[in-house]
Amino acid sequence: MSEKKLFEVKNVSVSVEGKQVVSDVSLSIGRGEVHAIMGPNGSGKSSLSHALMGHPLYEIRSGEASLNGQSILEMTADERSRAGLFLAFQYPLAIPGVTVANFMRSALQAHRGKDADMTDFRKLFKKRMAELDIDSSFATRYLNDGFSGGEKKRIEILQMTMLNPRMAILDETDSGLDIDALKEVANGINRYHSDENAILMVTHYQRLLNYVKPDYVHVMMDGRLVTSGGPELALKLEDQGYEWVENEYGQKETAG
Repeated sequence: MSEKKLFEVKNVSVSVEGKQVVSDVSLSIGRGEVHAIMGPNGSGKSSLSHALMGHPLYEIRSGEASLNGQSILEMTADERSRAGLFLAFQYPLAIPGVTVANFMRSALQAHRGKDADMTDFRKLFKKRMAELDIDSSFATRYLNDGFSGGEKKRIEILQMTMLNPRMAILDETDSGLDIDALKEVANGINRYHSDENAILMVTHYQRLLNYVKPDYVHVMMDGRLVTSGGPELALKLEDQGYEWVENEYGQKETAG
């Protein structure tokens, strides 16, 4: 892996309402890298994502997590965001009464600081919308109110490109998308990605990885990362499912 570690997770365990759902997960992600976590439903992928972002229902019970060499565990969710961490939700919330433009402006203002110059906002907003092929009429619509699944995901990617985080965690961004919407979302992700940031994609399926190429693929089961590899691992999972991982992981547990 890269010598320049941007995001590091060491032996992180997560609990929800007193129940441990993630155990001793470690990841090291360098600048310019794309990682994917794959796994069946209930394996702990989304729980890990929410805990790293600072969701109050997901408690990190032990371990360490750092962004650009700085620990994030004592930061609130908004502090983690301002430090450069971003989470795209599997189910983006609708906020009736708040337009997309006003939401994006408020989010960017919060990142830059309340006294920061925002004179470039309109130009930047229009540019990012055009890059994602989002119709200008969405600017005045209420955030995600009545949006299709694909529209909601594209607005999430729009927010990501507006904030330009150092580290983006994408929690099942491909969920519920048809092939055209998937290609549009993937295009936005690829436009954002650079040698100075990194991406962690959480997904069940290999299809997103056809369009956003991962450098590393990790498999999560029962709250643990059980194996890692290159892009070929995702193809094997697509071809053979998770049964072979369950068998191999179970054998290791028994042997241990």
